Amino acid sequence: MIIVLVVMLHNICGLGLGYFLGRLLRLSEPKKRAISIEVGMQNSGLASSLATLHFAAYPLATIPGAIFSVWHNISGAIVAYIFRK
Repeated sequence: MIIVLVVMLHNICGLGLGYFLGRLLRLSEPKKRAISIEVGMQNSGLASSLATLHFAAYPLATIPGAIFSVWHNISGAIVAYIFRK
């Protein structure tokens, strides 16, 4: 369960940091949203592949990447809904 919480926190921090960085730079709203999505959505497939390659002795190292894959679909839909408002 701790991995799920860390994955969610990592993603939420990335989305928020991206948006507030755009705000700090006084960018337009579409650019703030784009930066938020770019910073918040990481490549979970790459994470799983790298974990498999470099941590072959630890097969559980791929679990965070798999959880990221699911969570990003959920958080992306939530962020899109919020940005639509």
